[in-house]
Amino acid sequence: MPFGAYDAFEDPYLYRGTNTLRNRLGLRDPAQLEAAELELSSLRAEEPLPSGRFSSTHYRNIHRHLFRDVYAWAGHYRTIRTAKGGNWFCFPEHIRQQMNALFDQLRGDSFLRDLDENIFVEKAAIFLGELNAIHPFREGNGRIQLTFLDLIATKADHPLRLEMINAQSFMPAMVASFHKNYQPLQQELRSLLAGGIGWPGA
Repeated sequence: MPFGAYDAFEDPYLYRGTNTLRNRLGLRDPAQLEAAELELSSLRAEEPLPSGRFSSTHYRNIHRHLFRDVYAWAGHYRTIRTAKGGNWFCFPEHIRQQMNALFDQLRGDSFLRDLDENIFVEKAAIFLGELNAIHPFREGNGRIQLTFLDLIATKADHPLRLEMINAQSFMPAMVASFHKNYQPLQQELRSLLAGGIGWPGA
């Protein structure tokens, strides 16, 4: 869970009486499940990702691809309300509408192509922040957000070095974006760009 634990609510996704998500592996220990999820999703990430038109359906298909070995609901929008740190994510009854609207905006922005670096970073930070605020899946949101943004960035000729993410600064930047303060996230994304701060030889 890259961006911190979820607040606890009545959750049918969990095994009764535990904090462990129901999973195809039958694991009941959260640490074992987290390790297995990381390993299996990483293996899936090495395979060709589903092709698509950078739509909400494409996004769901990639989530299904990454997490299908672990969760039966991979690729399906969550059906319960969730929050982190007291901040509520999009209520499930509005997820589909909000996802469609966000990806319509992405298409309207030509999928962030033909933009100079500064404008790309500004728009990419807003897209990522809004996507995180929707948080459409019960688990795996952080992984799919970055995977999808990497695809967009590569197509837009602004490739990212995701392995350079500093969790200590990236996580607070994501929290700030939840409150519509995108500047910290812009700074984080700019540091991941080829030729940006932290790039070897820059």
